[in-house]
Amino acid sequence: MIERKETKQRMSRAVIHNNTVYLCGQVAKDSTADISEQTKTMLEKVDILLFDIGSSKEQILSATIYIKTMNDFQAMNKVWDSWVPKGQAPARACVQAQMAREELLVEISVIAAI
Repeated sequence: MIERKETKQRMSRAVIHNNTVYLCGQVAKDSTADISEQTKTMLEKVDILLFDIGSSKEQILSATIYIKTMNDFQAMNKVWDSWVPKGQAPARACVQAQMAREELLVEISVIAAI
């Protein structure tokens, strides 16, 4: 069975299948902030979504991070490293990408176990 949360025309905020949750891309609450603040609030949104579904950052299997410029890679990683629980790092990819809105600096897509 497939369960979809907050489904709209183009996407669902989360899709659950076989005790695995797939989150759509999450971005910062305030897209005018710098990379550190955008990363922090983006990860807070991931925490909230996972909690609401019955999962947590300790159960993240995979994360794909899209970053506007690799010039922000170190600052983004500093926030990421403080957020990921020690010994619980997921499989991860980070790629430079053109963002959907000019002011966005970072986006993340997450797959987690429930």
